[in-house]
Amino acid sequence: MRSYPHNSPEAAARIVALMLISDGHVSSSELDTLKQLGAERELGLEPHLLPHVVHTLCEELLATGSGTGALMISVDDSILAALMSEISDPVLQGKVLHLSLGAAQADGHLADGEVIVLDAARRHWRLSDGQEAVSSMATHCCTN
Repeated sequence: MRSYPHNSPEAAARIVALMLISDGHVSSSELDTLKQLGAERELGLEPHLLPHVVHTLCEELLATGSGTGALMISVDDSILAALMSEISDPVLQGKVLHLSLGAAQADGHLADGEVIVLDAARRHWRLSDGQEAVSSMATHCCTN
């Protein structure tokens, strides 16, 4: 898998893209939510570049997967760690987490794959003081 420059818009967008595909599909509600949140602007991406980042991530995951067509099958702890390590700026981490959680909540269901990505972000970015807030938001998503 390619690496992006440290704290770059593309590195941040790739984590949001991973959240989008982590439940097995990208829904229009997730994309609409990211558009409403101004995801590309918030991450510093050129307009309309987020779909390209999603597409590139899917291609890379398919190329490294077992040929089953399941994109997340090749995403293990080492890949999650590598992706998360590309973002060290706390402000950018907060934006990525906010956008990722917004996308995850858009369909009213927090899938197992989405939980894995959120947990990886919290763990690798050492967000101990934000864990309760994210957990609360995730619980709210799934109970309403």
